[in-house]
Parts: sequence; structure tokens; C-alpha cells
Amino acid sequence: MRCTWCDSEYTFTGGDHFTVDQILEKVREFGCPLIEVTGGEPLAQREAFNLIEQLCEAGYEVLIETGGYVSTEAVDPRAKIILDVKCPASGEAERNHWPNLDRVRADKDEVKFVIADRADWEFATEIIARYQLEERTRAILISPAWNQIDLQELANWIVQSRLKVRLQLQLHKYIWGADVHGV
Repeated sequence: MRCTWCDSEYTFTGGDHFTVDQILEKVREFGCPLIEVTGGEPLAQREAFNLIEQLCEAGYEVLIETGGYVSTEAVDPRAKIILDVKCPASGEAERNHWPNLDRVRADKDEVKFVIADRADWEFATEIIARYQLEERTRAILISPAWNQIDLQELANWIVQSRLKVRLQLQLHKYIWGADVHGV
């Protein structure tokens, strides 16, 4: 975790085991009002739902970045969801939990598509239309897969589509390189 306001950083790694109370204490030390729960699939963690609820109860603005294959139904409604819809090139499209798209909220939630090729783009536009995501989400994020697609070509597809989407680059990879972690 990194606080963008005070530049404090703390990483909970896969081998670490912390109680919800220990995590809440560390979050309080940061003094930041915005917390993003992410990393792999946070909703697959047994205590994630309790942690999210406790963070909301403590008054934090809570973002959940989810891989989209675990149901978001039990997520505290005060939290904002960034839902990743897996496209075909990821090899994980069959894992999408489609009812999650029925629950997105226009005032809070975002949907993200990682695009590796033209087939992914066409898949994304089909899902955007089928679930009426332009009207039903706060934002639709189009994120190019690193080093797999021509950015100019993708930008042209976006412009030609006239869809209300945002091109979202993984800036940390452009600034520090694709292999750098923890930034």
C-alpha cells in the first residue's frame, strides 16, 4: 500500500498473515482517507469482505479492484468497485462472473477491459453495449496490455467508436519500466 498524499508505503506480501485489526492500525498510521484493496483477487481472501466493511465503518473512501471472477454481491455498498472484465486474449474470459455487471452502479463503479488485440476490442465493445455500461457505470477504462498492442491503433479504435471510455495506460511501466515492482 502506498499513500499518495504522505508517500508512506507498506506492502502486505503473500507470505504475511495479518488480522483485520492489524491492517486497520497500519491504515490509520498512513493518515490517508482513500484506500484501495487490490492485488490478485482480493475478494477471494476470506477476510476481505470484513476488512472492506471495517474500512467503510471507519470513514475511509474504499476502492476495490477486483479481477471480476468472484461475486461482488456481498461487498459493502459504500465501497466503490473497479471491475476487471477479462477479454479473450487473457485466456481467462470464461472466468468472468457476469452477474457482477448487473450490479455496477453509475455513481460509483468502474469497469476495466485490458485489450491485447482487435478481438479483445470487439469483445469489449460488445459487452459495453450488452450491459449498457456507458449509462450504468461511473467510467469505462480501456487498458492496453503491455507491449501487446499498438497504442495509436487502439486510440484510433476508441475515437472511431465514439464510446464514452477512457484510455488508461499503466504509467508506472512507462516511468520505471515493466519489471519494476512496488511503485
